[in-house]
Amino acid sequence: MLAVSDSLATDPHRSASSSASLSDRVKSLQLPQDSGSRHAASEVVAWLLCVALTAFGGWLAYEKWNPQPSDSLLEAKPGSPANAADANSGENTSATSAKPADNKKDGLVHTDSGYIIPAHQILVSPKVSGMIMTLNVEEGLRVKKGDVLAVLETVDYDADVRRSQATLQLSRKRLEELERGTRPEEIKQAEAELAETQANLDDLERTYKRNKDLFAKKGATEQELLSSEANLFAMQRRLSKLNSMLALLREGPRIERIEQAKAEVQQAEADVSKAQWRLSNCTIKAPISGTILKKNAEEGNIVNSVAFNGSFSLCDMADLSDLEVDLSVQESNISKVFKGQRCKVQPEAFKDRSYDAYVHRLMPIADRSKGAVPVRVKVRVPAEEEGVFLKPEMRVTVWFYGDEKLAN
Repeated sequence: MLAVSDSLATDPHRSASSSASLSDRVKSLQLPQDSGSRHAASEVVAWLLCVALTAFGGWLAYEKWNPQPSDSLLEAKPGSPANAADANSGENTSATSAKPADNKKDGLVHTDSGYIIPAHQILVSPKVSGMIMTLNVEEGLRVKKGDVLAVLETVDYDADVRRSQATLQLSRKRLEELERGTRPEEIKQAEAELAETQANLDDLERTYKRNKDLFAKKGATEQELLSSEANLFAMQRRLSKLNSMLALLREGPRIERIEQAKAEVQQAEADVSKAQWRLSNCTIKAPISGTILKKNAEEGNIVNSVAFNGSFSLCDMADLSDLEVDLSVQESNISKVFKGQRCKVQPEAFKDRSYDAYVHRLMPIADRSKGAVPVRVKVRVPAEEEGVFLKPEMRVTVWFYGDEKLAN
């Protein structure tokens, strides 16, 4: 061993070559690094990150579009009508401050959201045009059916009524004259005129005979004979005319003239009815009992129901005791909803309140763009809360229960 060391020490070149060969041996023993394996590992990590991000985004979307009742909404207060026992009782309407106690116990099958709408919303428009002289409309005002909402100017319509009434009176007098027939005095006058004409005719006949004899004896001229003959012929025609007139007077007016007069009377009566209808519609009354939602005109405005510019209506009104929820249920969940199904409705503005409701109808056609079916849920609003908490266009949450409870 000492001899080897001495030989290495005495021969430096040999020592350096030995060290180089030893280093090469060590490198040859190391495992080779595979660049392809490192690349595959990085791809796996990237895919795992994408899957994680996609799952997280889906969870966020589910939470946003499928709101679940919070713990406070699922805890029922003791004695509250929203408990399962009260929900199955015979009460028809209720507004409570509690929500379903237990989804499984109460049979909650679906939750969705929608908007409050009136079951019947009316646009109050005048049937005639004119200037508004009086307006008794304000937003939020509750009115009864038949209450006067507005009065229009009546000058033109009042004149039309008077004119049509005068025309009707004239037509009736004409008909009455025809139906009564000829007066006895008129017949006597025609008889007297006929007798006078008969006497004149007799006199002209005598004159004609005399002139004819004289003409034969050369005592009268041909002109005198022809003149007496013409006068006789004219009087005969007059006598025939008077006889016909007397017969017509005795028979009375023709049936056709009476029927014509009756038609004129009916036409005049129709004109009077139309004029009175237009005049009466200058006073605009509430068609139903309800609440004024929107005011569309002011005093002094000229309203016309067929106008494209200006005011065409007075107000919008609705019965706020008859409300519905307008919502769309996705096609994947529509099998859980049926007509008459018991529901609970909670306005988002008042989280401490809920109202009994039921599915009133499912629309006969789906919404292709949404992939959903429109549904109407009827809300039972207590009389004392009409228009207080639930207002049209408010957003609400609807809970659908599996047990059927049809409305009375």
